[in-house]
Amino acid sequence: MEYHVSVRTGHDDNAGTRERPFATVGRGSSVAQPGDTITIHEGVYRERVNPPRGGDSDQSRIVYRSAPGETAVLCGSEVVREWSRWQAGVWRADIANSSFGTYNPFATVISGDWFDSFGRTHHTGSVFVNGHWLVEAASLDELIERASENAPAQRFWFAEVDSKRTRIYADFGKIDPDQALVEVTHRETVFYPDAPGRNYISVQGLVLRHAATPWAPPTAEQVGLIGTHWSYGWIIEDNEIAYSRCSGLSLGKHGDEWDNTSEDSAEGYVSTIERALERDWAFGRIGHHQVRGNVIHHCEQAGIVGSLGAIDSIIEHNEVSYIHVHRRFGGAEQAGIKLHAPLHSVIRGNRIHHTNRGLWLDWMTQGTRVTGNLFYANDLDEDLFLEVNHGPYLVDNNTFLSQKAIRDMSEGGAFLFNYVAGVIQVSSEPRRSTPWMEAESTTIASLAPISGGDNHFHGNTFVGPGMHTGSGGATEAHHGRTWHISHGLSCYDEAGFATTGSSNRYVDGAQRLQSERPIEQSLNQTGTRERVALAELGSTRVSGLPFSGIAGSDDGVILREWW
Repeated sequence: MEYHVSVRTGHDDNAGTRERPFATVGRGSSVAQPGDTITIHEGVYRERVNPPRGGDSDQSRIVYRSAPGETAVLCGSEVVREWSRWQAGVWRADIANSSFGTYNPFATVISGDWFDSFGRTHHTGSVFVNGHWLVEAASLDELIERASENAPAQRFWFAEVDSKRTRIYADFGKIDPDQALVEVTHRETVFYPDAPGRNYISVQGLVLRHAATPWAPPTAEQVGLIGTHWSYGWIIEDNEIAYSRCSGLSLGKHGDEWDNTSEDSAEGYVSTIERALERDWAFGRIGHHQVRGNVIHHCEQAGIVGSLGAIDSIIEHNEVSYIHVHRRFGGAEQAGIKLHAPLHSVIRGNRIHHTNRGLWLDWMTQGTRVTGNLFYANDLDEDLFLEVNHGPYLVDNNTFLSQKAIRDMSEGGAFLFNYVAGVIQVSSEPRRSTPWMEAESTTIASLAPISGGDNHFHGNTFVGPGMHTGSGGATEAHHGRTWHISHGLSCYDEAGFATTGSSNRYVDGAQRLQSERPIEQSLNQTGTRERVALAELGSTRVSGLPFSGIAGSDDGVILREWW
């Protein structure tokens, strides 16, 4: 059955037909059953959608979609009017606390594991003028000081909350807020079930924006502007997901009362994995999501985040940009895409740019394929960070154009036919014992520290700094580790396990592995590039697991596509 929703012409007492639509998406979700579609018509829907149930199978889903040719906006904010001038170009408005219900974002402090406040207090609320957000000031004094600057790059707001009202001060520059669209966040999330296990839901073609999301560490429930909440089989496609205080799209874990870290962060996360296994963390029960064709932007933590809940998923053809741009707080979990345990997942054909870090794969990247992605203008860290993974995983046919291309604190990867224009950084991690899983399973096989290396590079192009620098590269001490850094692969000469290379191209001073033969010798000796790649892929150790176990991989197909 198809239900219709129209904020302009509907009423929740209607039957939900095209002629007599509902007024809210929430009303449609309350009646939709497996196999039903909720079609959302043109307009702005200021509500949080909490789907009370999911579908039964891929063939019997509950589908939420925009009406063809219409723009349906689900919004976590409300319009604020009646602003008054205060001083120094600053305006103010009062909002009754009762309007926020049980969640006042301007009284909710951002905190959590691996969060760094930079010595400031941050709240989950945000203020928007004409669709774009302002920055939270640390104090009223900072707001006044910033407002007095000539042509500031950013404009700020500050809030005071007492028992009855929330007073917001904001610098709108030359804009009269009573003549503009000013919105403030009221809701923690926009599309998110309040309990796990709402499976087989599709969200298609919507604009989802303005969420007062909390920090989403890998050890706690990860709330996003839109999120799957420890469910199975969602399809999230062709949406615009924008302006989340922390994370945009969450494929993350459940919450439980024991979620925290111990003094040993590795021990704390291993216990999180053990509790997840008790909560049905297994193929066929969790994950298996498809995230495709979305435009995700302006989120201060991550565009896509997921701890344990993204297994067996496909993330493809999304554009993720302008992530962590205010940079008023920091911590781990900040990237265009940040995933823990993307077991047997495929990350394919995405465009990731203007973020602090492009793609961060952290713990249990096993059977994972990263293919055909374009990375550029990721200016604070690197395009790809591989942290404490034992593999195997496949990184192929990607283009890395930022100044820092790859940070590798892992083992057991195969890198084929990538274009790498930035530096590579390599380090071991002897202080943390991290798990690898039984083949095609979520069961922990064993734990071990990371020695580094055990990779194979074939058919890649490495671009240097524009001059021949001789052999080797640089070293850098960072957080108690020594990082070996180079354009090209010479940084792997010091890795704990041997790394092999074949048929790679080095230009403008990029440096090859000491053990790698020049490309002409490799080709003359073997006769065909495909035979070289298949032979060497078959002989590399990659933690003892075959490449045939990698999601979406067929070594012959990869090679034929390239050559």
